[in-house]
This record gives sequence, structure tokens and C-alpha cells, in this order.
Amino acid sequence: MNQVQVLTLLVLLPPLISFAWNGVVIPWRRAGKPAAWLSILAILTSFVASLVLAKTVLASPGPYSWEWTWLPFQNFKPIIVGFYIDPLAALMLVVVTLVASMVQIYSLGYMSEEPAGSLGRYYTYHSLFSFAMLGLTASASLLQIYIFWELVGLCSYLLIGFWYQKPSAANAAVKAFWTTRLGDVGFALGIVVLWAHTGTFALPELFHKVEAGQIATSILALTMLLVFFGAMGKSAQFPLHIWLPDAMEGPTPVSALIHAATMVAAGVYLVARIFPLYSHAESVMTFIAYIGSFTAFFAATIALVQEDIKRVLAYSTISQLGYMMAALGVGSVMAGFFHLFTHAFFKALLFLAAGSVIHAMHTNDIWKMGRLAKPMKQTAIVFIIGTLALAGVPPFAGYFSKDEIIIKVVESGMVLPAIFALATVFLTAFYMFRVVFVVFFSHREPEGHPHESPAVMTGPMWFLAALSVVAGFLFKGLFEKFFGHAAEAMETAQEAATAASHVPGWLPILTLILALGGILLAYLIYQKEAISHERLRAQFRPVYVMLQKKYWMDDIAYFLYRRVLVGGLSVICGWFDRYIVDGIVNLVTWLTRKSGEILRLLQNGVVQDYLYGVIFGLILFILLGIF
Repeated sequence: MNQVQVLTLLVLLPPLISFAWNGVVIPWRRAGKPAAWLSILAILTSFVASLVLAKTVLASPGPYSWEWTWLPFQNFKPIIVGFYIDPLAALMLVVVTLVASMVQIYSLGYMSEEPAGSLGRYYTYHSLFSFAMLGLTASASLLQIYIFWELVGLCSYLLIGFWYQKPSAANAAVKAFWTTRLGDVGFALGIVVLWAHTGTFALPELFHKVEAGQIATSILALTMLLVFFGAMGKSAQFPLHIWLPDAMEGPTPVSALIHAATMVAAGVYLVARIFPLYSHAESVMTFIAYIGSFTAFFAATIALVQEDIKRVLAYSTISQLGYMMAALGVGSVMAGFFHLFTHAFFKALLFLAAGSVIHAMHTNDIWKMGRLAKPMKQTAIVFIIGTLALAGVPPFAGYFSKDEIIIKVVESGMVLPAIFALATVFLTAFYMFRVVFVVFFSHREPEGHPHESPAVMTGPMWFLAALSVVAGFLFKGLFEKFFGHAAEAMETAQEAATAASHVPGWLPILTLILALGGILLAYLIYQKEAISHERLRAQFRPVYVMLQKKYWMDDIAYFLYRRVLVGGLSVICGWFDRYIVDGIVNLVTWLTRKSGEILRLLQNGVVQDYLYGVIFGLILFILLGIF
């Protein structure tokens, strides 16, 4: 085995070993803390190995792939499993292990009041989740990706519903599971159709075939659209976004893990991973650009009126994922994945900081908080750093990646996505600083007795805060070097030059003005109180109600579930089962009974009748033999 293979196994195996040990050795898991330390040690080992792997791969990009036969077939190509490591996968492994490490360390403080057995179960789920996400990242075939994809979905169900005794948590877990499964139906159909026309699931072979023009354009467009449905579910794109806000019912560290760089980023990573296929399906790319940009704007408007601090961050996550999808839709892997990279740090930071506030205040309601900057100085500072990064204010990380996306969207010439992207800049800054001013600087007295979180919680937050400051300008050159060539994959050189000539030089200044304008408006309304937010709410009551109701998307989904799926489809299935399936079984039973009753008449116990029957049968066989 070469160095890359060994390092890949060192990234993948520690969380799997941790899960197996914690899962099988029951007394160890029920002890709580030993299971937690084993899980943390495992993910830290993976993190160190991923750093070494990334250094190795970036020094010599490869790609590196190796495969084994999984299912051999006599008349068909065997199905293989293996790993495919290139700069994209190597950097994603670093992001996943880093965020998972910080979340697991932070959880030692946040989950300190959990019973020992419950804590052990929590960390067991974490190990399995980390292994599933790492396996998805490194997989060399679409079928293997799909297997790990579904395992990620299962783990998210377990983690979101961790406090299963709460009906809201149990319902949120089921909602997340079934909503993402709906998209995964398209994913499964897409890879099966692609395999039927290519005979392979292997990524290198698929990339070669599409470059050689061996896949029909119509088939490629159909399969890529179906696969994107799976990405829409995992990455919470409209209209399959409805599960993610409810997923806040899980523990806050779970929210940071799922909504920062792991589960919700899986859809974005999938599109980037198989971008050579998407780049030859232009109609699907356009669809992705429109869905992504609309999702960014749509979720940002809902975040304006949320009163639960975690739900504000949840809709912010949906919005930022929309940005990433929009970048991929206009053909820029670099911009989309760069924003995934930076967003992982500042969004994990914001969730952990929100968890610190919730841990101290025992409430999620921002209106029950206030003046927390003084008793919770560290949490306030890191939350503001994360907010500035999310709002795209220089020199924080989000400024570099978000501006890159907006430039690429404007370059594409798509007017509506560009408008959505620019409007979302203003909305993001406004709703995030609304939270900052209300929670940390408002004039109201907080309920309860706020206090700073312990070092085991503030330590990971400061580490992520540092990355949120420096990741943008430190790594932009790296991303341009390894991914910039794919940014124009859909365009000819002439089209790219023409598009670039229409991009105004003041566009970055405009985005900064929009961000600062959002901050200023939030300050005037929620801190200075020069504008009454109650009066605004009353004047724009219909709009406020629409946003509070989340455009009635949850109500529509509930109606479709209760009336169409349960009330309609289940009735049809019940009728079919009762009258067709049971009817066939009952008919066979009736025919058997009737035939038995008829045959019983021949068995009357009279020997002479039996003799007549034998003679008649013998004569019949003789006649058949003659004629």
C-alpha cells in the first residue's frame, strides 16, 4: 500500500473502530465518559491523518484511486468499491474531521448533565456519523456514495431524535428522515439509469465516458436531474428544505455538526464531486442555478422573523447552501466549494456560540435574552466574529467566498439569480445582526442568571473563530490553484471573456455596501430603537404573517402527507390489500374447500364403486393408447 492509501484508511477507520467498540461493549458505552473520550480520540486521529493526507495530495494532486471487486457477475461488469482521492476529497476530509472534532470536544461541556448511558449513546452515534460522512467523501463509485449517503441519513435521524422522549424531537427526526428519503428516491433512480446506459458506477470510468461523448445528452440530463433531487433533500434546497429548521430539536452540538460541514454539505459536495458529469448537462446546471439562488433568498426572508436563535441559524444554513448550489449551477466549483469550506467554520462557530447562550439561559427565545455581552464576553465576541463572517464583511472568511459566488453568478448573465444573490447579502447581514443586538446589546434585562460557559466549550469556539477570520485570505489562492480551472467548464473562452467584460468593477463594493446597510438597519431598529419594530410589524402585518408561516410550506407538506399520502394513497393501498390481495387468497381457499367437498363424494367407502372406477380408468387408458 502506498502512502495515500494508508492515510486514507487512517482517516476512515478510527471512527468505525470507536463506533464498533462503543456499540458492542455495552458496559463501556453505559459508563459514558470512557465512550466519549474514545470517540474524541478517534476523530482527532482522523483529523491529524486528514491533514497529512491533504498535504500529500496537494503536493501531488493525483487523483489517486484504487478499487476492489465487490459483486462479480458472469455476463456483466463487476461492481467495485474503493476510494478516489483528489484535492476536493482531501480538503473535504479535513473540514469534516475538524468540525466533528470541535463539536465532540464542545459536547463534553454541553452534554455534561446527561446520564452516563445517554452520553455514551450520543458519542456512539457521533462516531458512526463521522465514519459515514468520511466514507461518502472518499468513495470511488456512485453506488458506494449512495450507501454511505443513506447511512448519513440514518445517523442524522438518530442524532436529531436523540432526546426521543420529547415528541417534538421524535417528530423532527421522522420528518428529516422521510423528507430526505423523498429526494433519495431520485438519487437511486438516477444512478440506476446511468448504470444501465454505461455499465459502471465507478467515477473515473464515468468521467472518461462523458468526456469521450459516450453518454447520450438526454440520458445524462435525466440522470443528473434525478441525482440532484437527492442533493436537494440532503442540502435542504427548496422545496425539500422543510426538514432542516425542525432538526433544531436535537442537541445544539448536533445542529452544529449536521448544519455546518457534514450532512447538509453532502448535497453540495455530491454535485462538486461529479461536476464533470454535470458540466455536460447545461439545462440541469441552469436549473441548479435558479433553485440555489431562489433558496438563498427564500430562506433569508423567513429568517427575518424567527424568534428561536437556533432557527435563525437553521434558515441561514439553508440560505448559504443555496449560495453554494448557485455557484455550482453557473459552473464554478471553486466558488461553491470555497464557500462550503469557509462556511463550515463560521456556521459551526455560530451554532456552538448559540449553544453556549442556551446552556446559560435555558431558553432559545431571543426576546428572553438581552445584555449578555457583559456576563458572557467570550461568547459574545466569537458570535460577532461568526456573524461578520456570515454577513460577508472583510477581512472575515465569508467575504472572500461569498463575493466569489456573486461575481460568478453575475458573470453568468442570469439576471434573476444575480438579483436573488445580491438581495440575500443585505438580508443576511440584517437578520444576523438583529440577533446580535437583541441577544447581546439590547436594553432589556435577561431572564435567569447568565454566565460564561466552561473552557471545554469556549476553547473550540475560539479555535473556529480564528479560522473564521483567517480562512478566507489564507486559502483563496489554494482553491484558485486547484479548482479555478473548472470554473469555466461550461463556457468557451470567447463566452467567458464576453461575460467577464460585463462584470462591473464596483460589484465587490456594492456587496459590501449592502452588508453594511443591513447591519445599520438592524442597529437602528433593534439597538438604537429609532424605528419601532412593533410598528413595522403592524404596518406590514400580511407580510409578517406570511413569513411567520414560512410561506405555508409546512402546512402544504402536512396537507400532502395527511390528505394525499395517508388519506388518499393509504386508502387505495388498504382497498387493494383488502379486496385484491386478500380476495385472491380467499378465492384460493374457497376453491380448495369446494374441490375437497366434491372429491369427498368419490370416497364413499363402497369397495364395488372403487372397483368400477379402476376398471373404467383402465379401459380409458387402453383407448388412449389405441387412438
